[in-house]
Amino acid sequence: MTDISAALVKQLRDATSAGMMDCKRALTETDGDFDAAVKLLREKGMASAAKRADRETTEGIVLTAADDTVGAIVAVGCETEPVSKSEEFRAFAADVLTAVQASGPDATTTVEDRRVELTAKLGENIQVVGAKRMEASGGESFSTYVHPPANKVGVLIEYRGSTPEVARQLAMHISFSRPTYSSREDVPAELVAAEREILLNLDDIQSKPAEMREKIVEGRLSKSFFGESVLGEQTWIHDTSLNVNKALAQAGFELVDYAWYSVG
Repeated sequence: MTDISAALVKQLRDATSAGMMDCKRALTETDGDFDAAVKLLREKGMASAAKRADRETTEGIVLTAADDTVGAIVAVGCETEPVSKSEEFRAFAADVLTAVQASGPDATTTVEDRRVELTAKLGENIQVVGAKRMEASGGESFSTYVHPPANKVGVLIEYRGSTPEVARQLAMHISFSRPTYSSREDVPAELVAAEREILLNLDDIQSKPAEMREKIVEGRLSKSFFGESVLGEQTWIHDTSLNVNKALAQAGFELVDYAWYSVG
C-alpha cells in the first residue's frame, strides 16, 4: 500500500475543498495518484449532488446588481438556514451573480462544477433557482430591491421616466404581491377560459338569473383573478385607492421589464 503523506492529503484538500478523510480515502484508492484522486472526488461529488437534486431548497438568497447599462438578479437555493448564511454559500451566490451580470443566465453553466463540489462539501442540495440579465438600450434605468432581513425575495426593474423613488416603490410592491403576469394579454387564453368555467359553475352564480351570470363572472375575474395575478391590475400597496397601472401612470413611469425571484 502506498504511503499517503499528510502534505499530499492537504494539497488535495486545497485543490478540491473536499474533507480531509475523503481526500485521504481518494488518494488511498488511487495509490497516491493525485490527478486520479481529483477525478475520483469529482465523480463522487457529482454522484452525491445527483442524489440530493430532488431535495427541496427551502432556504437560500436572492442577490441583485445594476449599473448604468446592465442589471442582473439571481436566486440560489439551499436546504437550511445555517448553510444559507455560510461564507462559502454566499461567496458562490455572489460569483453566480457576477457571471450572470457579465454574460447572462447561460453563464450559470460556468459555475456548474463548483455548484456540484459545494453540494458535496456542504451536504445539501445547492441550486441556481433563477437568473436574469437586462441591458439598457438607451434612456432606461434600473432599480433593485431585496427584502430584508432574510434576503429571500428580490426584484429587478428596468424603467423609463419618473424617479428612482417610484421605481423602488414598484420593486417593493412586486416583492410583496408577486405577480404572475404583467398584463391581461400575457395570461394564457385557456387559463382564463378554465377560470371562467369554474366561476360560472359555482352554486351562488348558478342561483342568479341567467342574464346576470356572465356579468357577475366577468366582475369576479377582474377582481379576484386578474386583480391578484396581473401586475398592472393589482392594488397598489402604497395607496390602496389605486391599482398599479393608475399609480404608475400618475407618476409618469414606464415599466420596460421586471423580474422577481424567491427562495423557500
